[in-house]
Amino acid sequence: MEKLTFALFFGNRGFFPGELIAGARTEIKNAVEAAGCETLIMNESLTRYGAVETVEEGKKFAAFLADNRGKYDGVILSLPNFGDETGAVAALEDCGVPIFIQAYPDEIGKMDFANRRDSFCGKFSVMDVFYQYKLPFTTFKAHTVHPQSDEFAREIEQFSAVCRIVGGMKRFTVGAIGARTTAFKTVRFDELALQKHGITTETYDLSDLISRVRKYNTRKSQFKKKQEFLAAYTNWNGVPDEKFNLLCKAACVLDDYITDYQLDALALRCWSELEIELGIAPCVILSAINDRGIAAACELDVANAVSMRALSLASEKPATVLDWNNNYGDNPDKCILFHCGPVPQKLMTEKGQIIQHPMFVKSFGDGCGWGCNVGRISPNEMTFCSSKTEDGKLIFYTGEGRITDDPIEREFFGCAGVAEIPNLQTKLYNIGRNGFRHHVGMTPGFYEAALKEAFKTYLGYEIFEIDN
Repeated sequence: MEKLTFALFFGNRGFFPGELIAGARTEIKNAVEAAGCETLIMNESLTRYGAVETVEEGKKFAAFLADNRGKYDGVILSLPNFGDETGAVAALEDCGVPIFIQAYPDEIGKMDFANRRDSFCGKFSVMDVFYQYKLPFTTFKAHTVHPQSDEFAREIEQFSAVCRIVGGMKRFTVGAIGARTTAFKTVRFDELALQKHGITTETYDLSDLISRVRKYNTRKSQFKKKQEFLAAYTNWNGVPDEKFNLLCKAACVLDDYITDYQLDALALRCWSELEIELGIAPCVILSAINDRGIAAACELDVANAVSMRALSLASEKPATVLDWNNNYGDNPDKCILFHCGPVPQKLMTEKGQIIQHPMFVKSFGDGCGWGCNVGRISPNEMTFCSSKTEDGKLIFYTGEGRITDDPIEREFFGCAGVAEIPNLQTKLYNIGRNGFRHHVGMTPGFYEAALKEAFKTYLGYEIFEIDN
C-alpha cells in the first residue's frame, strides 16, 4: 500500500498571535504522519508565520502546489484561528484534489484576546466562500477538532479513504470480456454514462479468450508460476489435472488482458460458453484476481465492477461481488449474501474447496463446471455498494452492516455469509423498486461516509438513499 501525501495549508488573520500558527504547523504535521501519511509543507519563510492571510500569500501557496503537482493526494486546510477565506480560495482553487477543512477548538480559560482562536466562526466563512466559488471541500460533523484527539485521527482515516477513491475513480479502464448473457438484462449498462465520468470500457469477444486458452503455450514461465500459485491458493482435492491446468491457462490469459490493455477492473461473461467449450467455471480465477485488489465481477456486471473498485480503494482491502440471495430464517435484518466463488481468499474464513458447479452439472452434464470455490465469508464489519446507469447518469447506493458468525449448512454451495444490516427490509424494498440489480459489492470495514463524500462532492455521481 502506497502512503498518501497531504499538502498542509494554514489559515491566518493578522491580529491573531503567531504562536498559534507555529503550534499548528507542528501538531498537524505530527498527527498526519502518526496516521501513516506523508506531509508536504510550504517553507515557513515564504509568508507571515508560514500561513496564508492575503490573496498575495494565497498565490504563493498556489505556486508551491503547482511546483509539487502530482506529489500530493489531498490538502488539509487547518484553521488555527479565524483564517482568511479570500486567501484560501486563491491558494486552493486550482489544487485539483480533495480539501479537508479542520478548525481548532477554543479552550475554556483561554478566551482572552491573546489566546482566543475564533476558528469555530472562521470555518463557516471559509466554507461559505468555497461554496460560492463552487470549490468542493470535505468537512466532518465535529465542527472543531484538535489534531491531537482521537476524533482527528478518525477524520484523517476517512479523508484518506475519500482521497483514495477520488484518485482511483477519476479515470480508469474496465474490461468487459464477453457479451451480456441474453437472459441477464439485470446487468445492462451504458458505456457513455461511464465515460462521462472518466471510466473507459474496453470490450473483448469471449471467443478470443477461449481461443487463447486453447492455444496457450504451457512452456511459458507464467504458466508454471500460475500453477504453483493456484495450487496453494485453495484446495483442489478431487479436481482432474486437465481441469486444473485449463483453469491455470485461463487465469494466465486473463492476466494478459489485464496487462496488455492496462485494465483496472473487469467483468467476465462466466457462463455458459466457458463451461460448454472448456469444461471450467472461472469462479476461482475471479476470486484470485479480486484477492490482488483488482475488481473482477462475474456475469458481465460492469456496473458492479465499478462499485467494487470504489470499495477496494476505500478499504485498501479486496472487494467482492455477491447476490442478495436468501432470507435468514425470520430475522428481518439478516440475509445470506452469496456467490459461486469470486470471493477473495482474504475475505474467507479459510481456504475454499474447488468443486464442479452444481448448476452446470445439472444443465450440461458431468465435467462441465470445475472451478466453483466453496467456502464461507469471514465475520467482520462491512460496507456494501452497488451502482447502475440510467438516463446518462451513474447512480450508487451504499450502506453498512456486518457479516456474522451465524451458521450456514454445509450443503449450501459457493461462498456465502450471513449479513446483518439495520433496517434491511426497507433497504431491500427501495433497491428492488428503483431498478438496482440483485448483485452488490462488499468490502471489510465501515466506509459508507467516505464513499458518499467522494461520489457526491468530488466525482459527480448520484447517490440513491435506500433508507428513506
